[in-house]
Amino acid sequence: MSFKVIPKSALPAWIEFLASAHTVYAPQTRQGKTRFAEIHSAAEVDLDYATTILPPKKMLLPQREELIRFKGNGKTTEPAVQPVFDARPTVILGIHTCDMHAVKLLDEVMRAPMVDPHYRERRANTTLVSLDCLKPCSPEAFCQDMGTHFVPEEFDLHLTDLGEAYAAGIGSEKGAVLLDGFEAARAALPEDFDHLNQVMSQRLSRFPYRLNADAQDLPKLLSVTQSSPVWDEIGAKCLGCGTCNLTCPTCFCFDVFDTVDFSLQSGSRARVWDSCQLERFALVAGGHDFRNKRAKRLRHRFAHKYEYLSQYEGLAGCVGCGRCATQCLVKITPIGVLNQLSTEKHYIGETNSKTEVRA
Repeated sequence: MSFKVIPKSALPAWIEFLASAHTVYAPQTRQGKTRFAEIHSAAEVDLDYATTILPPKKMLLPQREELIRFKGNGKTTEPAVQPVFDARPTVILGIHTCDMHAVKLLDEVMRAPMVDPHYRERRANTTLVSLDCLKPCSPEAFCQDMGTHFVPEEFDLHLTDLGEAYAAGIGSEKGAVLLDGFEAARAALPEDFDHLNQVMSQRLSRFPYRLNADAQDLPKLLSVTQSSPVWDEIGAKCLGCGTCNLTCPTCFCFDVFDTVDFSLQSGSRARVWDSCQLERFALVAGGHDFRNKRAKRLRHRFAHKYEYLSQYEGLAGCVGCGRCATQCLVKITPIGVLNQLSTEKHYIGETNSKTEVRA
């Protein structure tokens, strides 16, 4: 991996440089709230943000995504069907490391066992510019516990704030292209590496552990607490609104709708985000509902995040960003639920560096 240094005074020019050849999405803060949105000038970008309401996932897996368009010919023959792909060269700028781990998970999910061609096309044409958090971005964040407070091994371009400049680590050819021809970005000097090491060592003490169980023990914890009364307790509070899913950077469930025009000769098929916390989600033909209680739906969500995905993908389904906890109207939080489960008397955790026994 090679490094370059971008002076902060040159950052606006670099952003304009990126926008000249790409569609650029970046964090924008308005009225105290930050969101990822397409930018039209460098003045709109806020890299010193805490966290966003919705994750950058929404650019790779849009809230509503047109999949195909179809058009009939007024006869009984099959209509012409045209798939819809978004192949625009795109840069997503300023992604926190936890969200980078979320993208890593989505890449795996959309690759196997069946390839999602719409996601893969968009992903292939997107370059990610990640950004180190120098302190926790939210009181509800537990990225230290989930091991997501560092950038994944595979990345495109990674920025670290050095005060008067950004250290830009180049991790891929796509990342290198973003700096090619931008003369204000200079090669890193030995003193820049020393400064970078100092900044990274100082940040470690700012990220506390928040969970009573180690991340590697969470699959076992969720497995042995399936009958815990905790689920009924939090289920009684849950509103079943689905906000936790909508703000999650790793949720990927969707529903599919067809829209047909008045002539019945043309239309389109689109997918939209869906939530396993909604009452109709597990409803099937005959009126049977596999998870007809909110407690069951909550248990399923936590098991999916901390147990099932670890079994099938080898990656945790939660990156510890804390968005679901921040946005939950009744303050159901992963930290609170997992710590409550870990105190169940029938759960004994493995001996590790945090504690000898969890009872």
